Amino acid sequence: MTKDVIALTPTMPDPMALLAGLHAGGPELGVSTSADDAVIHLCTPTGRPLVSVEAPVIVHTPGEAERLLGPQVPVPEVPFWWTEARASTAVPEAEELAGSFCGRLTLLLGGTTWPPDAATVRVVDTPDDGGVTAAPAPEGALPAVDVLTDSTAVVIVDRPVVALTAWLSDVLRTTVTSGRALHIVTPPHARLSLPLRTALTGPPNRWVVQDPEHGYYDGLSGAVLHWQDGTFAPGLDQDGEATAAEAFAPPGATGERQLTVSFRTHHAPDPDLVLGRGLEAAWRHLTGDAPAGWGTAEPINLPWSPRQLTALARDRAPHPSHLLVVGHPDRPALATLRVERTRTGVAQEVTLALGLAAGAPAPLDAIEPLAEVLVGRHGLRTMLVTLHPARADLTVPAHLEHPPAPVSFTLGAADVRAVGIDHARRTPLPHRPTPLGPVTEPALHYRFGDGADPATWADVEGLTRHLAAART
Repeated sequence: MTKDVIALTPTMPDPMALLAGLHAGGPELGVSTSADDAVIHLCTPTGRPLVSVEAPVIVHTPGEAERLLGPQVPVPEVPFWWTEARASTAVPEAEELAGSFCGRLTLLLGGTTWPPDAATVRVVDTPDDGGVTAAPAPEGALPAVDVLTDSTAVVIVDRPVVALTAWLSDVLRTTVTSGRALHIVTPPHARLSLPLRTALTGPPNRWVVQDPEHGYYDGLSGAVLHWQDGTFAPGLDQDGEATAAEAFAPPGATGERQLTVSFRTHHAPDPDLVLGRGLEAAWRHLTGDAPAGWGTAEPINLPWSPRQLTALARDRAPHPSHLLVVGHPDRPALATLRVERTRTGVAQEVTLALGLAAGAPAPLDAIEPLAEVLVGRHGLRTMLVTLHPARADLTVPAHLEHPPAPVSFTLGAADVRAVGIDHARRTPLPHRPTPLGPVTEPALHYRFGDGADPATWADVEGLTRHLAAART
């Protein structure tokens, strides 16, 4: 199992501190780099990788370490530096080597490590590798994974929350390019962050849970899995059907819920366009405050800044940008933002999830005013709002969760015009839609309920068919 050790330090690891850490295995070990020198590999004298160290990341966002590592870890005041060391599974001593690397950083710079008991400062004796010389990785090769077959890259992780880190993002991107699936194997207690859950949507990628009593099962679907032909595949019963693992059964109700707001906006080309303003408007309407931070991976490390976000998206254009946004620790909220250039302008796709503690009311009264603001100021095309029982900390556990129920749908003015205003108003729904925006070219806001009844998806399906019929 890949063992990750993380150093959280109040100051940036300077060259002298990194050098002291890299001597954790003695002067005989070698050093190499990859990913444009963003990753340092501590290797045996013949080049066999033992520990990979990511470039330190400065974290300005309060609560990120607690969100991903748990509240038990004493965290330096923000900003602090987050340095990850990943130990190879092939050499048992590599885990202690990673702990000694991080322990030396915190000894010199202050701060703490995760896991707390992993830190040491002693020199770790590594075994002789028998003279086996590691071949250099070819250009575009996969980052270090635990198992690699012709069809699948397997990464084995043991963390409280498995997040979409820069390294895991790179692994996922490279597996897609190489035509492989990514299978992430965790123990049952691990949970996924929402950004990683979104990135893993749909086969061939999988979250594989290794349960000591029940074997392997899919953490998102519950299907029993077996390792066969170099990949994890569903185990079939006598009728050829997949079977569900007993461990996937849902726990008792906790009263916690998640409100999800998914919307798409579109703007005509404008050199002065600032991205993320629609997302910020949604955040303020639903939480009373602006987002706390944004970034391209977890931990989400940069202070919220629509202008800096816009600059990054412009630099990446014409390629799309996938960005992450997080709220303040006292009001759990996470969002993904996809920015894409279109033939007629710039599209932004937002999925914002808000965690609601047991007994906390859902801000449903804020949905229609939010829709009106997005229509009037931010070029709203569509918006769907759902509510479902789920963890308020916005992590995804390895058991069955109740499906979301729709609350409302908003159709922007351009699409209402394409459908025809009269047709868009005369729907099979029990309630007439509410017009938003200019009287001459309104958007329409359709209500389905309070998010308590998943059966109202039938109303969504009926509305979709009705609107599509006009386009046809």
